[in-house]
Amino acid sequence: MGFFEEVYKVVKMIPPGKVANYGQIARLAGNSKMARQVGWALHVNPYPGQIPCHRVVMKDGSLTKSFAFGGICVQKQMLMDEGVFVDDNFVVDMTKYKWDTEDSYEKGI
Repeated sequence: MGFFEEVYKVVKMIPPGKVANYGQIARLAGNSKMARQVGWALHVNPYPGQIPCHRVVMKDGSLTKSFAFGGICVQKQMLMDEGVFVDDNFVVDMTKYKWDTEDSYEKGI
């Protein structure tokens, strides 16, 4: 399985109401140095509607201005619809909403 497919597999596991950052996804997909490639993989996602790309944010919780599926306002609304608060500066509180991979992905849940 290629790196992009690993990225899609990991992103599909982020639960509603949680977010992960690009570096976190890269690490779980097998290469912690490929955070930028995670962004590219999500940008060219061949499975729209199946891969919850909107749940991936920057390390500091910022939404990306280049959200490929409708823009930053759409990403914000999608997250808010799942119970993730996004402030007026388009930032998520990572201490509250970051996906705890120790508790789910790494246990195979």
